Amino acid sequence: MNEERKSPEKPPKQAQDPRASQATAVTSLPSTQALVNLVRQVRGEKILLDTDLAALYGVETGALNRAVKRNVARFPQDFMFELTPQEWDNLRCQIGMSSSHGGRRGRPYVFTEQGVAMLSSVLHSPRAVQVNIAIMRTFVQLRRLMDSNRDLGRRIDALEARYDEQFSAVFDAIKQLISDDKQRKTKRPIGFL
Repeated sequence: MNEERKSPEKPPKQAQDPRASQATAVTSLPSTQALVNLVRQVRGEKILLDTDLAALYGVETGALNRAVKRNVARFPQDFMFELTPQEWDNLRCQIGMSSSHGGRRGRPYVFTEQGVAMLSSVLHSPRAVQVNIAIMRTFVQLRRLMDSNRDLGRRIDALEARYDEQFSAVFDAIKQLISDDKQRKTKRPIGFL
């Protein structure tokens, strides 16, 4: 009558390999091109919107902003700033956002490259770490691309200067022919008028 109640046996817990969960997180990371499309230019800085970062990190925008406000000393003006009304209107037009009816009520915060790097110290999830790594790599690629464009621009300027010197004699000859033509046309025609 004394029946012992046996609880159903639970299978032993298997040790989870942390790299396995990271591998899953890595496979769902956005591509470099998708990240490049999120980067905007405001006040001469490359920035990411708080809403875009929150979506990448898998958190709500409000939660991201609250975490930042709890650690406001880590985010000086050159790391993060709030857009002015005019900047927000211009940016909304550029990215095709509708009016604020049903959407965000305030102006967004934006994060520069350094601000995004600092977010990794505020957000502690494995996803945040992986997304930050991907974003930093994207910023590095953008910087390299801009450097190569500057180098190409310098080369083109050097070629123009070199060819301008070589062709200055040709340009002078063409100018002389044009002025001679004008002088010939200004002579008084022969005959009765």
